Amino acid sequence: MNRLASNTVTSYDPRNDFRWLFFRPWIWMPRLMHVSSSLLCFYFQFLINGSSQKDHIKRGLAQSLFSTFIGLGPCFIKLGQALSTRPDLVRRDWLEELSQLQDNLPAFSHDIALDVFEDELGFSPYDVFRDFRDQPVAAASLGQVYKARLNGNNWFAVKIQRPNLELIIRRDLVLIRLFGKLFSSFLPLNLGVGLTQIIDEFGQSLLEEIDYEQEARNAERFYNLFLNNPTITIPKVEHSLSSKRVITTSWINGVKLRDKSDLQSENIDPKAIIRTAVISSLQQLLEFGYFHADPHPGNIFALSGGTGNLGHLAYVDFGMMDSISDSDRVKLISAVVHLINRDFYALANDLKLLGFLLSDVDVKPLVPVLQDVLAPELEDSVSSFNFRKITDRFSELMYEYPFHVPARFAFIIRAVVSQEGLALRLDPDFKIIAVAYPYIAKRLLAGDTKEMLEILLEVVFDRLGNLKVDRVESLLRILSSQSPNSRGELLSVAISILKLLMSKDGYKLRKSFLLSVVKDDRVDISDFRKLILVIKKIYAGDIRSYGFI
Repeated sequence: MNRLASNTVTSYDPRNDFRWLFFRPWIWMPRLMHVSSSLLCFYFQFLINGSSQKDHIKRGLAQSLFSTFIGLGPCFIKLGQALSTRPDLVRRDWLEELSQLQDNLPAFSHDIALDVFEDELGFSPYDVFRDFRDQPVAAASLGQVYKARLNGNNWFAVKIQRPNLELIIRRDLVLIRLFGKLFSSFLPLNLGVGLTQIIDEFGQSLLEEIDYEQEARNAERFYNLFLNNPTITIPKVEHSLSSKRVITTSWINGVKLRDKSDLQSENIDPKAIIRTAVISSLQQLLEFGYFHADPHPGNIFALSGGTGNLGHLAYVDFGMMDSISDSDRVKLISAVVHLINRDFYALANDLKLLGFLLSDVDVKPLVPVLQDVLAPELEDSVSSFNFRKITDRFSELMYEYPFHVPARFAFIIRAVVSQEGLALRLDPDFKIIAVAYPYIAKRLLAGDTKEMLEILLEVVFDRLGNLKVDRVESLLRILSSQSPNSRGELLSVAISILKLLMSKDGYKLRKSFLLSVVKDDRVDISDFRKLILVIKKIYAGDIRSYGFI
C-alpha cells in the first residue's frame, strides 16, 4: 500500500507529496482543472466587481468566495477558515464571510461510515453498541458524528472520518502550494515570511487534525486542565472504541450556543454562559498555554446549572488545538495592559516583540497609527473595546504599514474573534474586554510570577518611582464593577496584595513602595493618602461591613 493511500497519518512532507502526485496525472489533472476553473470563475467576478463600493455587490462577491471554498471540499474549507484569521491576506469585507465556514456539509454515505468503522476497529458498530443511529447527528468537512448507546443510559458520540481524507488533503495541499509559489509574487501581500511557509504550517496542522489518536490525546490533556473546575465539562475518550479515523467520547447533553432563545427555553442564563466561556478561554491562553482553537457555536454546549455568576458549559471536538509559549503569554498580558492604559509607544514595542512588526522597524512613526485605530475604541470605556472591529480596521492598514500576522498567532486570533462572535450572538451588548480585563487585573494584583510582578510594577509606578494612583484606581474600579460580590472581591484583593508583599518575590514591590515614600531625603505619603481615599470611595460599604470605619 502506498503512503498516501495508507490509513497512517504521517508528518507533512510537501516535497515527497509532490513527487508522488506528479507521477499520477490521473489523480491531479482532473482536480487541477476543477480547482483552476472554480478559482478563475471567482477571479473574473473579482475583476468585474472587485473595485465596486456598493454594499450589495461587495457582499455578493464575499458570498461567492464562500461558495467557492465550499464547492472545493474539505481542504479548501479549512483553508477558508484559516484565511478568516489573516487580515494581512484577506480584505476586510471577506473576513466575516469566511469566518462563517463552520463545516455544515451534507453527510456521506452511512454504509461507507460503517465500513470505515469496521476497517479501523475490526468489528461493526452494531456488534458493540446496543443502539447505533443510522443517521449522523452532525456532518462536517472532515467527518460526521453518530449518537450511540452501549448499555443502560450510557450514550456516546462516535465521530467517523470521511473516506480517503488523507489522500484528498495531501493532493489539494500540493496544488495549493503550487498556486502559492506561482502567484505569490503577483499578490499584494505583506507577510514577513514566504507564502509557502504559511501553507506548509497550515498543511501540518490540518494533517494533525485528521489524526483522531492525536485528538484523543488533546481531549485528555484538556480534560486534566479543567479537572477541578465545576463550570467546565470535557467528554471522556473511550479508547477501546477509538483509532486514527474513529474517535468515541462520552455524549454531552447540552444546548449548542447558536441562539439566545434556545438557552432561555432551557432556563439557562446566556450572560452566565458567556462569562464562563470568556474566562475559560483566558485561562487557556494566559494560564495553561494550551487552548481550543475552534470555539465556534457547534463546538461548545451550554449545560444546566451554575456556580455563582458563572454558567456551566462543555467543549467538544479537540482536533484544532494549539499552544502558546510562556514568553508570548506574558507579552500578550503586557500588550493588553499597555492598550488599556493607552501607552501606544509601549504597545508598539509589544507588537514588535510578538512578531506583528519586523525587528528592524522603527515604531515611532507607527504610534500615531495605533492611536488612530485603537483610541476611538477606548474613548467611552474599557468595556467598549471590540476585537472584530479592530481586526477589520487592521486589515485596511496591512498594505500601508509593515504589520503582519505571525503564523503562530493565527489560531489565537481565530479563537479570540470566534469567542467574541459567539458572545455577541447571545448578547449583542456584550464586551469581551469587560470580562477579560478584570481577569488580567486579578492576575496582576496577585503577582504570581516574576513576569507578572514586572508588569504590575510598570502599571503601578512611573519611571521616576512615583505611585500612579489613577492606574491603581482603574484596576480596583473595574474589579469592583464586574464582581457580583464586591465584599468578597475586596477581601480577595487585600489577601493577594499582602501575600505578594510578604513573599520573597515581593522584594521589588516593597522596595518600590519604600522609594515612592522617601523623596529627596524626606517622607512623603501624599500618594498613599490619595490611594486610601480611592479605596474608601470604591469599597466604602464593604469597609464598613468589616468594621474598619
